[in-house]
Amino acid sequence: MTYFVYLIGSYRKRKLITYVGYTNNLNYRIEKHNNGKGAKFTKGRNWKLMYFEKYKTKKKAMSREYYIKNNRGFRDLLKNKYK
Repeated sequence: MTYFVYLIGSYRKRKLITYVGYTNNLNYRIEKHNNGKGAKFTKGRNWKLMYFEKYKTKKKAMSREYYIKNNRGFRDLLKNKYK
């Protein structure tokens, strides 16, 4: 099975807010975020996919998600690239 690590973004008062997650069905997951049925943090916003990576195992995807969530420098680099 294929897993994805993704970064989605939404503007709130001219500030770009981001969220990082992992899933095995990228399109369905983003649709859930936009319909208010995703993570609690993502409710009530319109999200756009900014970045994703593909992995063969759930363990690798979860590890990479953890890295991106906790590495502010890398996350800011992605945000600046896609502003």
